[in-house]
Amino acid sequence: MYDRAVVRSPWGDAPYPVLVTDTESVLLFVNKAAGLVFPRARPGSAMADVVPDWLSSAHARPPGARIPTVHGPAGDRTYEAHPTVRDDDTVVWWLVDDTDHRLAREALRVERERTALLTEASNLLLSSLNLERCMDVTARMAAAHLADAALVIAPSRGRELPVVACLRGGSPSSSRITADPGQVPGLGEALQGFPPVPSRWIAPATAPAWLIPDGFGPVGSIVITPLPGHGVPAGALVLLRGAGTNEFSAEEEVFARLFAARAGAAMSAARLYAEQTSITNVLMRELLPPLLHQVSGVEYAGGYRPSMDHERIGGDFYDVHPATVPGDASLVVLGDVCGKGLEAAVMTGKIRNTLHALLPIAQDHQRILSLLNTSLLNSHNARFATLVLASARRDGNTVRLRLTSAGHPAPLILRADGRVEEAPTKGTLVGALPQVTAETVQVTLAPGESCVLYTDGISEARGGPMGGTQFGEARLVRALEECAGMPGEAVVERVQMLASQWVGTGRHDDMAVVVISAPRTNHLSAVDGHTRGRFTS
Repeated sequence: MYDRAVVRSPWGDAPYPVLVTDTESVLLFVNKAAGLVFPRARPGSAMADVVPDWLSSAHARPPGARIPTVHGPAGDRTYEAHPTVRDDDTVVWWLVDDTDHRLAREALRVERERTALLTEASNLLLSSLNLERCMDVTARMAAAHLADAALVIAPSRGRELPVVACLRGGSPSSSRITADPGQVPGLGEALQGFPPVPSRWIAPATAPAWLIPDGFGPVGSIVITPLPGHGVPAGALVLLRGAGTNEFSAEEEVFARLFAARAGAAMSAARLYAEQTSITNVLMRELLPPLLHQVSGVEYAGGYRPSMDHERIGGDFYDVHPATVPGDASLVVLGDVCGKGLEAAVMTGKIRNTLHALLPIAQDHQRILSLLNTSLLNSHNARFATLVLASARRDGNTVRLRLTSAGHPAPLILRADGRVEEAPTKGTLVGALPQVTAETVQVTLAPGESCVLYTDGISEARGGPMGGTQFGEARLVRALEECAGMPGEAVVERVQMLASQWVGTGRHDDMAVVVISAPRTNHLSAVDGHTRGRFTS
């Protein structure tokens, strides 16, 4: 027998629950604090009968084995139990209430998981500027981490609502639904960017069928939160939990709004990018060089390379305007606006539009240049341009040209025998001086001969073995001499290839080249009028 008075005295007033047990797992002592935690615990009771299994199992060890520190629940609290083995093999169990620490650790764990989720969502969503992908990622992540199912609803397009739905563990599916958002409390307001309504205001039984993904089953609770965008709502996020599961807590609703804020920002950015891309493409189509083909029996070919390979437009341009009156000459324009990039391209667009408006006087080169010069001088843009105009008309087997240069490199005439001649035309810049002057010359192209118009981006391209030598007009002339008898498209490709090889990976200006050719024979067959076709005799 143990002297219970001796056993009791050191721990009777201890503020922590204390249990003393013998080697047979029988309680020898229970202090007041322990009695409050384990109401049935009495000296002489077997541990297995009066304390939780996690504690009694830890005590029931093989002889000589170390007793571990353990923790577990007791009532509505949790405790960490620390054993002390005495010399007589009795064990003193000190129990420390760690409920608050556990709750704090759990809260910290949840907060870390939520922060990691928001970081992952931001990385995934901001890695794409595709709206459909952003909606898919939002629905999939929301279903995986926030609810049993999620729907991402974009603002209506006409009478249809673009919807992406996803079940937990499933793949997103897209659809367009003709429905009234007002059928669901809070959905219409969320799509307009108003704050969300509490989930307790939304009766799951009233949810319309289109709001419940196929295979989901009965709905237990619903959360609807707006997807805020950049000044304009990006849509709404709908979270669903099945019947029999926990309803959304207030903290979960707040976190859903944080997640929705990131998703909405990404969707808004993607939608803005899509709109800007659409606008850019529309404008780009007007600024890109046209596809050249045969017009009124004259063969045209052209090529363009902007100064930056990632750009599509720049300061060089060309156009072929068919004659508005039968028998008149078509007007060919090749120009070079001072500068590079988008600003030069905008100026290019203005010049091209102005020239298009002047087509009724297309045969009067001097008047066209004078009116264009006046237009540019009256513009707030201080840029100027060089131009070369060519009026081309088929005359039997030949092509008659009228060429006028305004500050531009003179056109080169490639004869059938390989000789290259420079057309003797010159003039002043357009948009730089109050008056523009230019000389017009006439040239006749025999079958198989060509007129080459080019910008100084080709002749002044720097490269070569040392990297700083200009391509030069002499080298261009030698290249053209090797193109005798070639179709216009082949001449263009040859010039572009040689200039690109000369520049290599170095920087260069915009490069443009247009070739006007007299067909080698009278009869030619073209495909849709947009290719050089195959010439037959």
